[in-house]
Amino acid sequence: MSRKVINIILCIIFVVFAFLQLNDPDAVIWFPLYLIIGGVCLYSNYKLLPKIVLIGLVIGLLAYAVFHFSLFITYLQTDHKEAIFGEMVYEKPYLEGSREFLGLLLASLAIFYQLKKSKLHN
Repeated sequence: MSRKVINIILCIIFVVFAFLQLNDPDAVIWFPLYLIIGGVCLYSNYKLLPKIVLIGLVIGLLAYAVFHFSLFITYLQTDHKEAIFGEMVYEKPYLEGSREFLGLLLASLAIFYQLKKSKLHN
């Protein structure tokens, strides 16, 4: 599959992720975050972003993911694995934290993909 097709697919995925966040209490954080990731993927089809920008994004996303890592570990340690893709349950913050952790990992992987592809073209 070509790099441009993969970037379009990644863009669509992250734009969908962004719009799915609109009903979240913290949509002000997650909507723009996912929209920016989708935009970076699409923009990379036309022009390469500076490596320092991509590296900064990966570091920022992974640093933010660290704050949710303990909630993800709590989820893994629970006896009853509720559906991580189900409804938000306020009594179980580890579910939302796990979703956020996984979303940040996916976003960082998408940006890391852009970084690796930009190295191939330099």
